[in-house]
Amino acid sequence: MKRRQFLAGTTAGLAVGAAGCVDSFTSLDGVSYGREPELAADRPAAIYYPTHTEEMAMGGMAQTDDGLAVSLAYTFPHRFWRVFKREGRYEAEQFSVDGDDAVHIMANIWDAETGVVLPVSSVDIAARGGNNVDERETVYPMLSQRMGFHYGDNYHLDGDDTYTVNVTVGATTATRFGGFEGRFGEPQTVTIDLDYSEAARNELAYETYEDRQGDPGALSPMRMEMNGMSMPTGSVRDLGGTQLGTGRADDIRYAAAVLTDDRFGDAPYLAVTAATRYNELVIPSMGLSGTLTDSSGETVVESTSLEPSLDPELGFHYGAVVPGATGEETATIDVTTPPQVARHEGYETAFFETPTVELD
Repeated sequence: MKRRQFLAGTTAGLAVGAAGCVDSFTSLDGVSYGREPELAADRPAAIYYPTHTEEMAMGGMAQTDDGLAVSLAYTFPHRFWRVFKREGRYEAEQFSVDGDDAVHIMANIWDAETGVVLPVSSVDIAARGGNNVDERETVYPMLSQRMGFHYGDNYHLDGDDTYTVNVTVGATTATRFGGFEGRFGEPQTVTIDLDYSEAARNELAYETYEDRQGDPGALSPMRMEMNGMSMPTGSVRDLGGTQLGTGRADDIRYAAAVLTDDRFGDAPYLAVTAATRYNELVIPSMGLSGTLTDSSGETVVESTSLEPSLDPELGFHYGAVVPGATGEETATIDVTTPPQVARHEGYETAFFETPTVELD
């Protein structure tokens, strides 16, 4: 598969909070081998301020021939949470740091022309270098307050070296419209050189938030830029069309609109965005359905599945063709499956309640 090298090998740091370095790289809570403080004692079942943030070091950026951009960054290895279903309920389970984890590697995937962050079927990261390191992992789709939607995992790197990292981006299964139609349907691989030293990692800045950790709210997304190119955090976009209103439940903000643009076909199209309450970052990997009723309460569109979709103008959203809709209706959104993405601290307790939302 053709690929081209581009903007690789830089180690410019991206600050996510400025404070003094922590000297040790040992467990602070008896569980993690990173330098994380204990979790807040009373975490709400909602988005909350995390205990701390860490600076990131950029590993490089690459772009495929059809315009898919990939960036790599790393920081200290740290805890995160995956979503599981047990006894009919979804819940988050913490993954702690292993003793041989050296870094937490993060990959951003987006369309270079439009800046739309892309959900894909899988992201594999293979690293070679150091003292005979040859490690390949399928990393997790993740949400964090500072990076938004990305892919990441803790990694073992053995020794200071320039590691050769192959990032294989799987095909997207989302419905694609406009300039995205026919694109991103095949796996693609890029190669990025990642300069790593333990000393440089240990000097990354670190900040704690004792005065507000556990409080409802969120940190602002960071500005990520390298060699003049900005990396998007996946902020939700305006839908245009005929607006059906907004609503909020379980710290998710919903917006909906009916569109009649030709790229969506001959029938009206219902587009719905789901975003975090604070900072309005897109939330992928949900199951949603929508119902439209008229002013008399009559159902115009029965409950219909809203499919994950990509559009150069709307970005990532959930949508369905809705014959007979005029944009005069009231929209009701049901969550059939809560977000299945892994979560960084501050999101792991949110998005598990699934109330029906009627948009105002």
